[in-house]
Amino acid sequence: MSTTVENTVPSTPSSAPEGSTGSTGPEPTAPAERIAELRAEIDACDAAIIAAVQRRLEVSREIGQLRRAAGGTRLSLAREQAVLATFSAALGPADGTTLGMMLLRRGRGAL
Repeated sequence: MSTTVENTVPSTPSSAPEGSTGSTGPEPTAPAERIAELRAEIDACDAAIIAAVQRRLEVSREIGQLRRAAGGTRLSLAREQAVLATFSAALGPADGTTLGMMLLRRGRGAL
């Protein structure tokens, strides 16, 4: 009967740099590349915001025309207060109110 002895020396990665975890995942994105990616995302958000504002203004103007054609006023103060409350709740009282007022003013025109 013969006996075999197995080699029990633990293997160590010889090509991994000192302090490396041995991970073979993708390299992290360089800060400049990530900034460029994020700026592109901001540009896309800005384009979507502009398109949404333009559509909102069209809808608001049509509502004003319909209200006047039906013999009413072109604006509803209760509705404007509701819009301002929504923007204020979502974005804070100062910025929300400012943005809401800008949208209302652009949609209905000067008083």
